[in-house]
Amino acid sequence: MEPIPAPFFARPAEVVGPELIGCLLVKRQEDGSLLWGVIVETEAYSQDDPACHGYRRRTPQNETLFGEPGRFYVYVSYGIHQCVNVVTDRSNWANGVLLRAAALPGEPERVAAGPGLLARRFGLTRSNDSWPVTGEHDLWLAPRLASFDSPELVTTTRIGISQGQDLPLRWYFRLSRSVSRRAKGDRTPSLSQAWFPSPEFG
Repeated sequence: MEPIPAPFFARPAEVVGPELIGCLLVKRQEDGSLLWGVIVETEAYSQDDPACHGYRRRTPQNETLFGEPGRFYVYVSYGIHQCVNVVTDRSNWANGVLLRAAALPGEPERVAAGPGLLARRFGLTRSNDSWPVTGEHDLWLAPRLASFDSPELVTTTRIGISQGQDLPLRWYFRLSRSVSRRAKGDRTPSLSQAWFPSPEFG
């Protein structure tokens, strides 16, 4: 479970976002064991987008989003939920991918079906803000699983925002039952049709 190389993130969020589907979010726990999940839903945000945290101004709270690509940007939504993003593109340009949902092997299918639930399951808070995603700390992103060579993705609009709702900047893995919210008309796959991660990283 080697980390994804840093150059992967030095591209626009709308390019990195769909390519993160199938990659792994990994956390080394205090006992040395690895907690990991497969990313099954993402959203992209850019400074020229009114829904982006960096659209209006640069502040101490969103400073990481303006920094170098390949770092976690963690913020608090509505004063309650932690949300985990990955900084992309280039320095001094707010750009990032929100990790909206993950599927964890051997756990309830919706334990991380939403950005707040994902952060809670992995125990991530503002204290993890600005950490490199390349493994310098006990939290990193690992490459896409072999079984995700060509995943069937749904491209749709973002949710939970008041501006830029019509932009097709959300992606999810169609066969996962861990997606936070499906596009209109896309039915949740049955248990027999759905994909679930196995403990053997597959």
